[in-house]
Amino acid sequence: MSARTAGAQSSGPPPSFRSGELRDPKLSAALRTLELTVRRRLDGVLHGDHLGLIPGPGSEPGDAREYQPGDDVRQMDWSVTARTTHPHVRQSVADRELETWLVVDLSSSLDFGTAGCEKRDLVVAAAAAVTHLTSGGGNRIGAIVSTGAQTTRIPARGGRIHAQAMLRQIATTPHAPDGVRGDLQGAVESLRRPQRRRGLAVVISDFLGPIDWERSLRAISGRHDVLGVEVLDPRDLELPDMGDVVLHDPESGRTREFTTTPQLRADFARAADEHRLQVEQSLRRCGAPLLSLRTDRDWISDVVRFVSARKHSYGTATNQRSRR
Repeated sequence: MSARTAGAQSSGPPPSFRSGELRDPKLSAALRTLELTVRRRLDGVLHGDHLGLIPGPGSEPGDAREYQPGDDVRQMDWSVTARTTHPHVRQSVADRELETWLVVDLSSSLDFGTAGCEKRDLVVAAAAAVTHLTSGGGNRIGAIVSTGAQTTRIPARGGRIHAQAMLRQIATTPHAPDGVRGDLQGAVESLRRPQRRRGLAVVISDFLGPIDWERSLRAISGRHDVLGVEVLDPRDLELPDMGDVVLHDPESGRTREFTTTPQLRADFARAADEHRLQVEQSLRRCGAPLLSLRTDRDWISDVVRFVSARKHSYGTATNQRSRR
């Protein structure tokens, strides 16, 4: 199945994973439906057993060669450069196993959705897609799940049984109490200790709130490939014309009454656009591409387009370097 065919098909919203509403048989059925949907739509865009969502060379050190324009300066081999007085980079050999870590934000702002699903459901779906795309060949995957009230660490292991158990644990994570703020910075920071072998770190969040996680993520990007997965709802970006409304912020516990005037709607949309731009710029400074998923769009098609674009851009860059 080609990426174009996969993107053309329409898949509905992911199944609902509202904790407390799904008994075990229904939860198992929902996870099975999600797995089948992911496999049916994404099998045509897999890279192979030893490549993840961000195609590129591995992390095992290989031979050194002279620096060429466009090479990653982080791969500079300073000892060879000093001996030869010419800049050299250390080539790397593809890892035979990939270790992937998910940082899953399940703070209260994710328990919200006005379109096909809640953002929390889309987080589980994104975790399932990453799991499927990075599984096989002895690869391992683990997760750090944070609600703000608690942080759960799921050790990285391989195999389908572990992947299913991890997704089940993510889907059934209890909701944070009202008034508890999320702690994305703490979840990202927890990836730095203990030191892990080179691999892939995927941060799944709506990235709402202060951007206090950039320094920690930049430190991680010095050793690992990093990917940001942004999960949004249309109401995160704009307010509808509803007149007088009462809005409750579950992370602060505050409730306020507003009148959605044209000026308020314009100010909200402008602030949302500015915040999204700041998030994108912060991730770019960390060397992390951004995959945006929305509750009102075909989320798997967005994943397919993202993976296909990354493969194409990496192949083009590699060919350009080889011709130099």
